[in-house]
Parts: sequence; C-alpha cells; structure tokens
Amino acid sequence: MIQPPIANAACGLPIAYVASALPLLIDDAAVRRHLSLDALLPAIEQALIDLSAGRVVQPLRTVLELPGPGSLLFVKPALAGNALATKLITQVPDNAARGLPTMIATVLLLDPQTGRPLAVIDATWLTELRTAAVSAVATRALRDQRPKRVAILGSGALARSHALALRAVVPLRDIRVWSPTRANAERCAADIDGSASPDAEHAVRDADIVVTVTNASAPVLLGRWLKPGALVHAVGAPRPGWRELDDEAMANYLIADNRVAAETEAGDVILSGAKVQCEIGEVLAGKVAVPPGVTVVFKALGQAVEDAVAAQLVYAAVTAA
Repeated sequence: MIQPPIANAACGLPIAYVASALPLLIDDAAVRRHLSLDALLPAIEQALIDLSAGRVVQPLRTVLELPGPGSLLFVKPALAGNALATKLITQVPDNAARGLPTMIATVLLLDPQTGRPLAVIDATWLTELRTAAVSAVATRALRDQRPKRVAILGSGALARSHALALRAVVPLRDIRVWSPTRANAERCAADIDGSASPDAEHAVRDADIVVTVTNASAPVLLGRWLKPGALVHAVGAPRPGWRELDDEAMANYLIADNRVAAETEAGDVILSGAKVQCEIGEVLAGKVAVPPGVTVVFKALGQAVEDAVAAQLVYAAVTAA
C-alpha cells in the first residue's frame, strides 16, 4: 500500500505546507510492483562505476550492537547524483524463531537540494533484489554466457533473490542449495527449481558460481572445494570478526565492491590477510582487466549507494503511476 501525505492544519501551519513536507510511505508490496530487474541492473552497474570513480559521497556505515547474539543495527547514508538516502537495517538472527525476517530494512529517500524527506520505503525486497543485482552485474562482467552450475550456501531470502537475478544474466544448468538445516535447504531448492545438497562440499564441488549468503561467523566454504576458475560471490559475514570463507578460498583473486569497506569491515578479508586486487566498479568501467581463468572471490558488503539508486527508481515509478 502507498499511503499519501496527510494534511493537518491543527498545528497552525498551512495545509499545503504540511502536505508537501510529509514523505510518501511505500510498503513492500508497492516496491515489488515497481522495482524491476530490467531497470535495476543498469542502475546498479552505473552506481558501482561511480563509487569506484569517486563520484559518490558515502561514509563507512555505522554499526550498533543490539541485545541478542549477532543482533545489529546498520546505518548507511549515501549521495549519488540526485539520489540521497539513508538506510537503516536491523539484523536479528533470533527473529527466524519468532516468524519474523532476520533482516528488516527501511530507506529514507530525501531531496538532495532541500533535504526534504521524499519517501519512507520498506526495503525488504529492495535489499534482497539489489544485493542479488550486484552479484548479477559482476557475473555478467566476469563470466561468459556458457551454462553455469551454481551452488548457494544459505537458504534465506537472499538465496532466492540470487537465483532470480543470476538467471537474468547467464544460463544456469542447475542450482544446488545447502543450509545447516536440511528442511530449509529443501524448501529453498523447491522455490528456485534447484536441488538440496546434503553438505556444503557436495553443493560446491564442480560449481562454476558459488554464492555464500549465510549468517555464519566461521567459514562454511573451504577453498579446496572450489573448481579452478570458479566465481565466488561472498555476500554474508558483514562484520570484522565474522567469516564465510577460509584462508585458502580467500587466497584467490579478490575483488571488492568497495576496497576501504572490505578492508575495514569484512572479516573474510581482515582475518585472512587477503589483498584486494581491485573494485568491481573498476572492472565494469574497463579500467581493470581480470586475468583469464583465475578463480575470483567477489566480496560484496552491500553499499549504501546501491540502496539510494534503487530507492530512487521506486520513488520515480510510484510517483509516475
């Protein structure tokens, strides 16, 4: 549901002023209607290019620890062209047992000229789709169009959105899903037309593309399992002390969505001592050529600029409808 601004003259202000000052409230259902991969993929690609080129104002995110194991609040502002936004994300692993999403996200979109709030957007699907869109854009740049075998470690919302986005950019032979909870892997595999693997190694062996989207704080992907020339999308482990990949996996050719963020916030990078070779925006812009045939690890922490441009797409579509 899209809730229009509500005028209220009780405070003594002109009704027109109050109405113009209140943002649109855009819920998840509206985001799902108005945010398409066709529009999102080129927007994300340009955002990553602009980020690496220094055309984006984006401080490192703020992270606040919340009560409960692994529970965090992330605050992520960014300014890119006409897109100014701040994203708030809570990550609460125990929410799964409560029947709630483990990750809840909200984006506040503002007018960069006036600072006026334009929209408050439920960013559940926005986050799921833009995260997968980043992996899809990187896949398109780093791999050819021959059919690929995909392994997904993790069985939540990001596993599902990655299956959708990857299918949009490369032919897939099959998708194998692993989760510590077998029933979750089976449900996810059924949803994405894949198959559940009994263990992580079985899922990863011979996979051309590996996606790690877990809540793990210790490695779930071992480098010795990787097929030479594989592409790994390392999406989870967003904290300095958390890991999804072991040292052997991290010793491969490492690309980051943002070098400073990866070296400051990503446990996979920090704890392994791995060297970031380049940013994906440099590859997309043609400034860096990745050596052919190498195994690539793409460490994506999820940059605020991605949320800003996605939110701008949603707002433009909603207001044009």
